Amino acid sequence: MSTSFVTWRERFERLRSNKLFELTVIGIIVVSALLIGAKTYEDEIGPFQQWLLMLDVAITVFFLVEILIRMAAERRLRDFFRRGWNVFDFLIVTASLIPMDDSEMVLLARLLRIFRVLRLVSMIPELRMLIAALFKSIPRMGYVVLLMFIIFYIYGAIGSFLFSDVDEFLWGNISISMLTLFRIATFEDWTDVMYATQEVYAWSWIYYLTFIFLTAFIFLNMMIGIVLDVMQKENLAIELESGEGEAAELHGLRDDVRSLRSQLDRMEASLASREVPSGVDKSGQG
Repeated sequence: MSTSFVTWRERFERLRSNKLFELTVIGIIVVSALLIGAKTYEDEIGPFQQWLLMLDVAITVFFLVEILIRMAAERRLRDFFRRGWNVFDFLIVTASLIPMDDSEMVLLARLLRIFRVLRLVSMIPELRMLIAALFKSIPRMGYVVLLMFIIFYIYGAIGSFLFSDVDEFLWGNISISMLTLFRIATFEDWTDVMYATQEVYAWSWIYYLTFIFLTAFIFLNMMIGIVLDVMQKENLAIELESGEGEAAELHGLRDDVRSLRSQLDRMEASLASREVPSGVDKSGQG
C-alpha cells in the first residue's frame, strides 16, 4: 500500500470523525427534509421551482461525496459494509441519484428522497440506540401481544354474547366486538359504549373496568418495561463500545483487577519457587 494512499485515508478518517463535519451532515439532512416539505406547496413555490431543483441536486451531490469520504476512510472497503447503518446510508444515497426530471421515475425519485430524513437515525447515536432497542424488544413483546390477543378474544366473545341485543353494530360478532374493545382500549368515547349497555345491564361497568385495567395499565406497562430494559442494555453496550460512562469505567476496573490478580499470582509462584524446603539447611545437608 503506497504512502500517499495511507496519508489520504488518514485524512479522510480524521474528517469523518470530525464533529463539525458530522454537524454539517446533520444540518444538510434537515435542509433536505425541509426541501421535501416545501415541494408539497406547489402553487406557492412556482417561481422558485428551478432554485429548489438546483438545491436538491447540490444536496444529492453532497451526500454522494460524504458517503465516498466515509468509504475511503476505511482500511478495507468491505469493513464499511459490515455495519448495518453504513449499508442503510449507502442504499439511501444511491437511491437518491435517480434524477427528478419529467420522466416516469419522478414520483419514485420523490418518494425515495423522503427517506433521506431517516439518515438522522444513523448519524445520531441516541436515535440508533432507540431503534436498536425497539427492534430487539419486538420478540419479547410478542408474548405480551399474544396474551393481549387472548384477553381481547375472551372479552370479545363475552361482549358479543351479552351485548349484541343492545347494539348490533358494536357487538354483532366476535370480530366486531374485538374492534370495539380496541376502541375502548384507546379511550375513544368508551364511556358512550359503556352507558349504552348499562341501560340494559347495570353491572356492565365491571366488564369495561376490568378490561381497561388489564389492557391499559398492566399490558401497556409490561411493554414499557420490556423496552426500558432493552434500552438500558443497549446504553451499556454503547458505553462499553465508546469507552465512556459508568459501564466503561466498571469494565476498566474489572480488567485492572484481573491484571493485578494475575500479577500477584505470578509473584506468589515466583516466591514459592525460591523458598528452601523445610528440613534442609542452606549448605544442602540434612
